[in-house]
Formats: sequence, C-alpha cells, structure tokens
Amino acid sequence: MKRLSILRTLTLLGLAGVALCAALATFAEEAPTPAPATAVRKVEAKFVCMVNNSLFAKEQIAVEVEGRTYYGCCEMCKERLAKEAAAREALDPVSGAVVDKATAVIGAQGDGSVLYFENEENLTKYNAMQPAEQSAPGQES
Repeated sequence: MKRLSILRTLTLLGLAGVALCAALATFAEEAPTPAPATAVRKVEAKFVCMVNNSLFAKEQIAVEVEGRTYYGCCEMCKERLAKEAAAREALDPVSGAVVDKATAVIGAQGDGSVLYFENEENLTKYNAMQPAEQSAPGQES
C-alpha cells in the first residue's frame, strides 16, 4: 500500500516536471535582436533549450556530455540531454544530415523555435529558400 502511494507520488512529480518544461518552452522569451519574421538568424547555443528547441532571453543550464556542452531549460531537460543521445541530435533542414546540437550552427525563427545546421552556409541557403516577406497592406514592395 505504501509502495503504491510512493509510485503515485513519483508519477505525479514526473508529470508536473514535464508540464513545467512544456510551460517554459511555451513562454520562452525571444532574445532581443530583431529579425524579419521569415529570416532565421544565428544565435548562441547558451540561449537555447536543446530539448524543447526554443530560444530564451537568458542563459540556459549547461550540460557536459563527452566533452561537449549542451543546454537545457530545466532539470528534466538537463537529465534528458545527459542520458538520451537522440536529444543531442537534430536534422539539418537543408542537407538532411544528422548534426550534433553542441557543434551545430543554431538559427532562431521568428516564433522562438530553433533549427540546427551543419554550417553557416546551410543557414544562409535555408534563408534564401524561404519566401520573401509580404508587404503590409497599404505599403509597396
């Protein structure tokens, strides 16, 4: 009976932690540098939660794994980065190659989500492939 109560408590704590990480990602603040809505701009890794793939205005928690530094927004993200290799990898949207998030060039989108690139050239190519910004009503292109 006591064991069941402990398991229930641990499960609730785990769910609360996941909810906290999701809430933090939802309310992630974009770094102060302005950029056009369609342009992806290069950002420093230390401002990115590499689990939620979100940009934050403040530095994140550093996680050292095999001599490389990853960043997470909370203790649960820190734990995932330390234990799950898949959390430390992403696909380059230009080349399709698997990239290590610690060594990737990171680009932030207007909504605060981030993409990981093999190199700056791929980030530039990605921006070139995006449609041009639309003019606001009443403005000429």
